[in-house]
Amino acid sequence: MKIGLFIPCYMDAFYPKTAIATLELLEKLGQTVEYPLDQTCCGQPMVNSGCNRDAKETEELFVKNFAEYDVIVAPSGSCVHNIRDNFDALEQTPAVKHVRENIYELVEFIYDVLKVREFPWAEFPHKVGIHNSCATLRSLRTASMSELGEPFFSKPKTLLSAVKGISFAQPQRPDECCGFGGTYSVTEEAISAKMGLDKVMDHSTAGAEYIVSADTSCMMHQQGCAERNHVPIKFIHIAEILNGARA
Repeated sequence: MKIGLFIPCYMDAFYPKTAIATLELLEKLGQTVEYPLDQTCCGQPMVNSGCNRDAKETEELFVKNFAEYDVIVAPSGSCVHNIRDNFDALEQTPAVKHVRENIYELVEFIYDVLKVREFPWAEFPHKVGIHNSCATLRSLRTASMSELGEPFFSKPKTLLSAVKGISFAQPQRPDECCGFGGTYSVTEEAISAKMGLDKVMDHSTAGAEYIVSADTSCMMHQQGCAERNHVPIKFIHIAEILNGARA
């Protein structure tokens, strides 16, 4: 299949290593990947603020860039959720519907589409805590929701469990929001910061050396909270671990 790689704007600016790891990982898994050079933001900041109509031109550019691909893959659950569920400023043409129906977050693409369960090149001898963002958990359903009392499952943990040397810390409140919420962290700064620190401390108390997630936006927020409060914990995207990062 022909894959279009979408890299969120904040990741392009602040976490290029994660973007490179995503590309390298997909290629290691035998995929043909292209990166449209004209891509920009998916419009999520406007949508999160209730300004859906203002995202129209951004959505148009996204569709123009990605409509020709069989699937679109992105290392960001919140962006995939926005495109899949909130891309409604445009007339729902076949091209728009194709993009919305064929975009995948990296973990769900590897787990559900490629059905890969082995990463023989990967080794990460550290104890990690998994952060499931609200979008990946409750919209994309990459893990079970504790509030539903449903049987446990976790696509990220299943993939990470194939990595040599890794072990897992179990926070007390694994499904709790970290407080980022996109523009929420701007409009409700104090509450957002307290939620972020609570999340970091929950993982740290459980013994995590690293917090790993499929959403760098959440980790960006938590990393700021950790650094300001001198909490000695590190952060890494799941793509980097599966691609073979050791630290």
